[in-house]
Amino acid sequence: MKLRVVLSIAVMLVSLNTWAANLQVEMKTNAGNVIIELYPDKAPKTVHNFLEYVKSGFYKGTVFHRVIHNFVVQGGGLTPELQPKPTLDPIPNEATNGLKNERGTLAMARAYDPNSATAQFFINLDSNKFLNHYKPEPDYYGYCVFGKVVKGMEVMDKIASRPTGAVGPFTSDVPLEPIIIEDVSLVKQVAEAPSSSKKSRKQRKAHG
Repeated sequence: MKLRVVLSIAVMLVSLNTWAANLQVEMKTNAGNVIIELYPDKAPKTVHNFLEYVKSGFYKGTVFHRVIHNFVVQGGGLTPELQPKPTLDPIPNEATNGLKNERGTLAMARAYDPNSATAQFFINLDSNKFLNHYKPEPDYYGYCVFGKVVKGMEVMDKIASRPTGAVGPFTSDVPLEPIIIEDVSLVKQVAEAPSSSKKSRKQRKAHG
């Protein structure tokens, strides 16, 4: 009996981890759409924080205000007039999770304080090793990776090719034509829940 209970718990945990690991969001922009896979198993607090903004509709109408070719596309906190939106409290930095700032990865932007990230994020256009965690000091703490673009990276490359310059309070790197985030929403997970799989098999059998 004990062995059966242990096995049942183990199966449940594996199923939940698989389910969580395939959590995805779709980011719609006026330059095209991308699908991003999130990693709640590696960065639970960061993913939870990001999804709070997603669910509240916070990102609708914000812009990518910092675009540097072969480096990053950053946004998620400013209006098209480059005014900051009110945010939730800063979150702990989970840059020690082992994930690296490689091309296509999604990471949190922050100020000098390692634990100052709120809503802004960036997508790496290249392998930016110097943004990774090295040691627990502000200059070397790194930037937390919590997801990766799995579809539509060409959209990010297209955004990175747009002309940039000085706009508003920024002296450089702002797209001269605003790149607007029209919406960010959850999409169906890659893996089906166990109950859904069983139901699908029964339906196929009933109709077969």
